Amino acid sequence: MRHGKKINHLGRKTAHRSAMLANMACSLIEHKRINTTVAKAKALKQFIEPLITKSKAENNKSLEKGTHNRRIVFRNLRDKYAVSELFSTVAEKVGDRPGGYTRIIKLGNRLGDNADMAMIELVDFNEIYNAGKPKKKKSTRRSRSSKKAEAAAAPTEAVQETETVEAEAPKAEAPKAEKETKTEKPKAEAPKEDKAKDAEETKTDDSKE
Repeated sequence: MRHGKKINHLGRKTAHRSAMLANMACSLIEHKRINTTVAKAKALKQFIEPLITKSKAENNKSLEKGTHNRRIVFRNLRDKYAVSELFSTVAEKVGDRPGGYTRIIKLGNRLGDNADMAMIELVDFNEIYNAGKPKKKKSTRRSRSSKKAEAAAAPTEAVQETETVEAEAPKAEAPKAEKETKTEKPKAEAPKEDKAKDAEETKTDDSKE
């Protein structure tokens, strides 16, 4: 049973596990992608992503915060080159991303012991995968209020459009009414011609008498 098992110990003692994850994290920062087992890749993802968050420029605006974050990262990685690479090259690339800095891609099973293999890589350094995709704008939870305002403004715009259509509709129907009046005029004049003919016939009859 795995009740309460939140951490995968990977079959190692604590010191061995932390040393292995530190070495894997340094290799990932240096080479931007490494091949390992799926279990180790998932453990490495949980280990390195908080360190990448500490290296971002928005978290190191002052000298005190920058020095403090560098010391925390160095305590975990134990490699000066990896720390400088993380706070320079990686931090610039990852600056606009709110999280999810790594990607795990499964590669199948290993021939010797049939272990599940995977490749873990830094998302922003895969130029082939991100070549045709436009950069997304940085989104935070605070942007929900603006979305609600846009949704509330949309019905008012629809109402205004319907009012303009209704206002334009009578203008289009006006010429039809004029045509109907024009066509009705000859019908009204027809009885007058009949009365004139009747009057002429009565005159001729009186003259004959």
